Amino acid sequence: MDSEDDSGLRSRSRALPKMPIFPDLNSSIVGDSSPGEDQQGNGDNHITSNGKIEVEHMISKKLQLKRKAEHLKSDLMRQFDSQVSEFVDSLVEESASLEPVPVPAVFSPPLSDKERSKLKHFRPPQGQGKQFVNRRSLLDELFEVNHIRTIYHMFIALLILFILSTLVVDFIDEGRLVLDFDLLVYAFGQFPLVVCTWICMFLSVLLVPYTLFQLWSQSQSVSHPKLWSLLFGSAFLLYQALGLGFLPTYMVVSNSMPPASCFIIILEQVRLMMKAHSYVRENVPRVLAWAKDKTSPGPVVPQISQYLYFLFAPTLIYRDKYPRNPVIRWGYVATKLLQVLGCLFYAYYVFVRLCIPQFRSISLQLFDLRAMVLCVFNSILPGVLVLFLAFFAFLHCWLNAFAEMLCFADRMFYKDWWNSTSFANYYRTWNVVVHDWLYYYVYRDFLWMSRKRFRAAAMLFVFTVSAVVHEYILAICFGFFYPVLFCLFMCFGMMFNFILHDQRKGPIWNIIMWTSLFLGQGVIICLYSQEWYAQRYCPLKEPSFIELLKPRSWSCHLQRPGDTL
Repeated sequence: MDSEDDSGLRSRSRALPKMPIFPDLNSSIVGDSSPGEDQQGNGDNHITSNGKIEVEHMISKKLQLKRKAEHLKSDLMRQFDSQVSEFVDSLVEESASLEPVPVPAVFSPPLSDKERSKLKHFRPPQGQGKQFVNRRSLLDELFEVNHIRTIYHMFIALLILFILSTLVVDFIDEGRLVLDFDLLVYAFGQFPLVVCTWICMFLSVLLVPYTLFQLWSQSQSVSHPKLWSLLFGSAFLLYQALGLGFLPTYMVVSNSMPPASCFIIILEQVRLMMKAHSYVRENVPRVLAWAKDKTSPGPVVPQISQYLYFLFAPTLIYRDKYPRNPVIRWGYVATKLLQVLGCLFYAYYVFVRLCIPQFRSISLQLFDLRAMVLCVFNSILPGVLVLFLAFFAFLHCWLNAFAEMLCFADRMFYKDWWNSTSFANYYRTWNVVVHDWLYYYVYRDFLWMSRKRFRAAAMLFVFTVSAVVHEYILAICFGFFYPVLFCLFMCFGMMFNFILHDQRKGPIWNIIMWTSLFLGQGVIICLYSQEWYAQRYCPLKEPSFIELLKPRSWSCHLQRPGDTL
């Protein structure tokens, strides 16, 4: 086996390209030197009467030679790069083929009926799901390149210009510097209530699912295990629906929390529900496997410290152990938290300078096609900036800060989504943390329950779950139902997922992806901002259920001063 591997590696190494011979370069060098010798021998054509060589002729020859050398150099590097890439890919494939594989059936004894029944109802064990490895975040690696870090500096420069423009305008209008940050104060209002609500949510998630799972695992060794499973499963679903589903939403709605405070509670609600589901989903199969084999006195269940670590870890996939770093870089943590704070102020200035002045005036106009088109294109810039800020602040800075404090070594929270040439790849790489949860617990479990017969239905179900959760978050936090994001997900998202699929390659498809993304952000910012102001300018005195579902911006038209009826 070793000899075969060595021969395979030697054959791959022989596949490396040899240094090509470029006849054009040799001929150009010879061709450039021989006329010079003839000219020197003849002494008539390129030597002037006073014996000086024509400088212009020599310079043009040198420039020609330089251009040919540069062209050949680029060709050589391109060929060499492609050959090395193929060689490395082949080595990776060979190394993967050397991993341990199951023993073929011809070398195994015949299976009994009980073993066949086990394999028929087999579910993938914990270790065959997502594999966590030690790796850095992609932006941390890219920022070590000066060219990429310059883009980061450009965004900082733009933030400085936003701050200066706001200060100058306030000084001109008010005659003084206005530094009250009233928008941030309003958005994060009732913060003590937010903290108390989060503590109650967290303690309930820490105690209820863990206790229910411990009691259920012990019940598998007594009589009527299926009845106990039904009882504890119903209790867990009831807790998910009422304890985590209804009560936090009721606190947000009944206290009329402002948007940022609502986002904190609702996003944490969704995160904790996903974590509780992952904890139960990953540990139930091994308890059931123990109940069938009874190979040990009792089932192996996680400790409370492992579950507590998982609740804070920046992942939604439960494991008993994760790859860990040996030390905590507190300077790195402080830098990431300061960057989150900087992104928060960045978003504040984007809304103050680009959104609020525009939508205050647009909301006083009648909703028509022309106003909507202008609104969408004027909203593209703030929409794209908000997209970049949300990605950088949460998926990079916030998750990396918590990962560093917990010594969590797997930092692949996102991939190079900006290079996507298809929306299918964009959905997989934009938010790897949520994508992994949807893939393993929605898509794969749907295929398992349908015996892998309805892949298109599984994909549609994943899109529906994601669209409903996103729309639920926005509806609760904004205080109105306006399913713009749901329609974008289910209509254009599904359509682009099949049109711009993984077989689309080349720069043009990346341009199409970015154009669609920009337009989508413009639509979201425009329509939700219009509805936000319409809800405040045109409140309903006694709204019916139908009027609550109807967008207010479609009919809200205020009479401005000076207008006549």
